[in-house]
Amino acid sequence: MLSLLGFGTIAIILLLLFTQRVAAIVALAGVPLAAAFLAGNSPSEVAGFVKEGLGGVVGVAAMFLFAIVFFGIMRDAGLFDPIIARIVRWAGSAPPTVAVATTALAVVAHLDGAGATTFLIAVPAMLPIYERLGMSRLVLATCVGLGAGVMNMVPWGGPTARAAATLGVDANELWVPLIPAQIAGVVFALGVAYYLGRRERTRLAKVAAGDASAVVEESTARVAERMSVGSGDTGSSVDDANEEPGSPSTGGNDADGPATASSDRALLRPKLFWVNAFLVIATLAALIAAIAPPETCFIIATIVALLVNYRGMKAQSARIEAHAVGAMLMVGTLLAAGVLLGVLDGSGMIESMAVSAANAIPDAMAPALPLIVGVFAVPMSLIFGPDAYYFGVLPVLIEVGDQFGVSAIDLAQASIIGEETVGFPISPMTGAFYLLVGLAKVDIGKHIRHTLGWAWLISLGMLGVAMATGAIPLWSS
Repeated sequence: MLSLLGFGTIAIILLLLFTQRVAAIVALAGVPLAAAFLAGNSPSEVAGFVKEGLGGVVGVAAMFLFAIVFFGIMRDAGLFDPIIARIVRWAGSAPPTVAVATTALAVVAHLDGAGATTFLIAVPAMLPIYERLGMSRLVLATCVGLGAGVMNMVPWGGPTARAAATLGVDANELWVPLIPAQIAGVVFALGVAYYLGRRERTRLAKVAAGDASAVVEESTARVAERMSVGSGDTGSSVDDANEEPGSPSTGGNDADGPATASSDRALLRPKLFWVNAFLVIATLAALIAAIAPPETCFIIATIVALLVNYRGMKAQSARIEAHAVGAMLMVGTLLAAGVLLGVLDGSGMIESMAVSAANAIPDAMAPALPLIVGVFAVPMSLIFGPDAYYFGVLPVLIEVGDQFGVSAIDLAQASIIGEETVGFPISPMTGAFYLLVGLAKVDIGKHIRHTLGWAWLISLGMLGVAMATGAIPLWSS
């Protein structure tokens, strides 16, 4: 009975998140609370479940809040503007370098882990070049998506933060072992971009020679309708931590604020470029070296950034307020997820669900569970948004793995390799996805078909690197 109630709870949450009938906070907190009372728990017991669950995610929520504000301040101060301008100049007019520059720009722009901001920076900057050269906008959307997807593994990005909240560990603990795989992913993404650019050069040569079959027609119909879905969120339903500020039920991860630092020239601090660059590098180094918990690193970095760039309470308060809305949406979602996890765990639903699921898995296949999760992580992004997967599916997988001695860390890291990271640019479950296809003026179905194979290939390559470095086991013993 408890197992059925648990599966029913997860199914209802997934349905609500898929159909976007209610805000993510309502689905993640409201449904499990109702289930807990339905299971016969007293109000005091349910309150205990909630308290325990909130305690497990508060660190991740704090990290995410201050990470968004910190990178938002760096963007406002103009730290990323010279890098972006140089990449655009370097692109030139050769399709291979244009495609590589597009992916490189997305990698840099996605340093803050915000999908909407990345797309608002990269697509408008590169689209005129693509149109001038006659390059396919599908290539533009794919190159931007792959660069942003690989970078979405950072610990302040939506998927890693969600996985950390589910496990009750520092996001750093999940991310650091995967750094070699992420670096390889960037290289793979640049390699795919170069190949796509060369293919475009060949196609354009055929078009110039009069080959009508080489002409690409890309539908732009109705994409404006989709843009309205993703242009309001960032932490998204936060589905991924990839989204646009303001829209709690759309998706990914999570961001906020202006698309470029130069959107308000009064905020630029060009004389402090190297100071800000050093601050970002020092913060990332502290995270990697685990000198302090991630939330502590970002709290300190945010304080220093405010003191250095914007003097006085009025200016500092304005910067915090400018980025607080998107940050609070994600924090609220994480706290609601804490309620979900606390209720499922405290009531015994997760354990009961895991036992039922474990009984259905052949013993011979269980040790390969991390490998199976890693292989299918990208395709699963088409079905499960970040909230649905990391707060609904992953807890069940973890409990199933526990029945066979499979590490929860291994399962989380295998998920991070592709689920709503490399896979988020093709995920209709995130608001930023609609922003990408809208800005690039491409058909949704064509974009998914054009990008899915490349994203999946890069994810499999990263999985291979992760296994080679020992971050993810081929076979759990």
